[in-house]
Amino acid sequence: MNINFEYVDVKASARLEELATKKLEKLEDKYDFIVRADVFLKKENNASNKGFICSIKLSAPGPLLFTETNSNKFEMSIVESIEDLERQLEKRKGKLKSH
Repeated sequence: MNINFEYVDVKASARLEELATKKLEKLEDKYDFIVRADVFLKKENNASNKGFICSIKLSAPGPLLFTETNSNKFEMSIVESIEDLERQLEKRKGKLKSH
């Protein structure tokens, strides 16, 4: 699987890339049909404490899978996004088996 990182109003972070890569590789081990992942990390200034956004697009057979999470920290956003993708992948796997 090819993983691309893009940062918007944030400095590149090897620590965040390592965390996201490790989580995405676990998904790839479970769902071997994943081709590519695009991870977008963005910081928004707003009145609430949230504003650390992680968006992930996964390329796999069928329509693109996408998730976006807004949390207090990038780490939490990454973990929540991966959990959401896992639910989507489980549904996709079920559809692939039925055909």
